[in-house]
Amino acid sequence: MTDTLSTPTRSGAPGAPAVPTFAVISGEEVQQALKGHEKQLVELVETVYRLHDAGDSVNPPSYFLRFQDRPTSRIIALPASLGGPVHVDGLKWISSFPENVSAGLPRASAVLILNDHDTGYPFACLESSIISATRTAASAALAADWLSRNRTRPTRVGFFGTGLIARYIHTFLAGTGWDFDEVGVHDLSADSAAGFCGYLRESGGAARVTVHDTAEDLIRASDLVVFATIAGRPHVTDQALFAHNPLVLHVSLRDLAPEILLGSANFVDDVEHCLKADTSPHLAEQLTGSRDFLNGTLGDVMAGRAAPPTDRPVIFSPFGLGVLDLAVGKHVYDEVSRSGELRVIDDFFHELRRYG
Repeated sequence: MTDTLSTPTRSGAPGAPAVPTFAVISGEEVQQALKGHEKQLVELVETVYRLHDAGDSVNPPSYFLRFQDRPTSRIIALPASLGGPVHVDGLKWISSFPENVSAGLPRASAVLILNDHDTGYPFACLESSIISATRTAASAALAADWLSRNRTRPTRVGFFGTGLIARYIHTFLAGTGWDFDEVGVHDLSADSAAGFCGYLRESGGAARVTVHDTAEDLIRASDLVVFATIAGRPHVTDQALFAHNPLVLHVSLRDLAPEILLGSANFVDDVEHCLKADTSPHLAEQLTGSRDFLNGTLGDVMAGRAAPPTDRPVIFSPFGLGVLDLAVGKHVYDEVSRSGELRVIDDFFHELRRYG
């Protein structure tokens, strides 16, 4: 992880307090700061999970803004504070509008605000759809590694849902040393599946790529199954599909019927965050009246307090923690600052004298 910089300020008159600054970082700059650094970013995400596990973070519940006239859409606020070497507060504001896809736009858009730890002043606004996809993919790659350490390492990966998140997860798996013999693809949109296959061809690798007509075929043919859909309720209900005990990255959270979770080993990123908003783990809790079906968190696995079994499917359901966005966003800010290309908005803060 890169060293953090000092509080972003500019010099004022002699003897006067430093004046806070505010910068804007575009999506292109974000991508340039992150591209090709998959291993470093997974290590950063692991550091954040360990800080969170140790209680060195504040990660309140996410807040959902929903609309009566647009029931499939929502905007989510993820406030958070992270200690350790990152030492930053902030907020991710991310929208999910599924209808965008039919218009040729990505489903999600986002910004990230970073606040100074000591003064509370916001010091940067970053385009954050790339940051969000990056932290999601880095988290998935980290979980795939830790949850397969005492199991046979998967050689056949299947992607159910082939949008931006699936592409990022594949990139992070490849960038952290995963080498697959087979890559399976399934999407309700033939165009999306074809586009993902095009990405796989361009990314290289010797894996055989197969487009599966049904979800059932994809799951049965995969040792590692990645769910990256926009499903709002469970649509995979047959427990027999998982009889070969695959590792499942349940990134989209609502694909699996609760009965499938009850027949599996279950790990989450944070219990309180994940068991709400009618996620599959939340439905499993409602069905059973308890949380006994949970084996632990990813932090528990990394700390040696829990271990995934080898005789059942293993499912990782990450709700997504705002502290991960903060860490990746601060990494981007530091990289852009170091490059000398940081675009500061002059005099963004105007009323800085308490009595005028």
